[in-house]
Amino acid sequence: MGKYNFDEEIERRGSGALKTDRLKERFGREDLLAAWVADMDFATPPFIIDALKKRLDHPIFGYCTEPEDYRRLICEWEWSIHKWRIEPDWISYIPGIVKGIGMVINVFTKPGDPVYILPPVYHPFRISTEMNERKVVNVPLKLNSEGRFKMDFDKLKEVAEGNGPGVLILSNPHNPGGTVWSKEELRELAHICHEKHIIVVSDEIHADMVLWGKQHVPFMTVSQEAEAISITFCAPSKVFNIPGIVASFSVVANEVLRNKFYKWLSANEFNEAPEFSYIATCAAYREGHEWRKEMLEYVEENIKTVEEYFRREEPRIKALRPDASFLVWLDCRELGLSQKDLVNLFINKAHVALNDGSMFGEGGEGFMRLNVGMPRSKVMEVVGRISDAVKQVK
Repeated sequence: MGKYNFDEEIERRGSGALKTDRLKERFGREDLLAAWVADMDFATPPFIIDALKKRLDHPIFGYCTEPEDYRRLICEWEWSIHKWRIEPDWISYIPGIVKGIGMVINVFTKPGDPVYILPPVYHPFRISTEMNERKVVNVPLKLNSEGRFKMDFDKLKEVAEGNGPGVLILSNPHNPGGTVWSKEELRELAHICHEKHIIVVSDEIHADMVLWGKQHVPFMTVSQEAEAISITFCAPSKVFNIPGIVASFSVVANEVLRNKFYKWLSANEFNEAPEFSYIATCAAYREGHEWRKEMLEYVEENIKTVEEYFRREEPRIKALRPDASFLVWLDCRELGLSQKDLVNLFINKAHVALNDGSMFGEGGEGFMRLNVGMPRSKVMEVVGRISDAVKQVK
């Protein structure tokens, strides 16, 4: 029996949660079990809540300064979890990872320049690129027979030759598939991008969610070429379930990239965090090791539950086991449905809210993304509803 209770069911409706309070707007109905947005239904760890409450005891909320131990705690955490040695001056607060991606796009490219993405992938990569009037260049991933995504390096070389220098946005570990990229894969990616003068933005928000004893590899660490072209974004948001606090930060080792990016952040005061962001980050990285361990073990059991349930009750749906995160990529292609009919099945027959696989781009058709970051009783209810609905499909 662990110290923390992940079986507790907490009602989120009415709390302003995107996951529950925008179901009608996003899915057309409210009577759905929510398993879509990538936050968890576990209570934020008590040591973070206690740190915030302690600050609330003081009645003045004026301008704040960065805590003296903020950067030290980040450095210690990254070393202890990933064996990633970073220097304090490589770090800057950023007001969200998607916002950070938009900032990099604006600082290092101009309208019409290429931004390379590897679909199926987290959809804001594409949306941010398009809305900033840059050119989206797709380099689709390949899904092998083991349910693991692989990068297409030949395709990357081909499109880079035709489109030229720009920015590549990497999901590391991969969202939605959960693949943890190997050092060899990342080194090859770095070599190609270095050769083609492409800056790599590595979104590593799921890095602390690595499962099954696997090891996350920070992109920046794989070679000198990677270090020379990389801007890495991290956050305690996923692992400690605090995305609403916005506690993201960037790590840039290359001095030229760092000076250009951080000067721009500083000029616009985007490098100055709200006080609660500092407090939450410090509490998480100071006291969070045991909570992380127990939470990951619970998530692993949830994933096994989903795998075993579909294997037993509805083998036409394959739950592809993620190397990292609480997101499970469901392969529903054997149902033989169009994407529109597949989404309709989940929403209007199963009455569950999952992410439509096609929103992640090329290669997402026939898939749905399931969030299992919830009490096991809710996981069972979600998969049970899906199975009952699918039984109506011949």
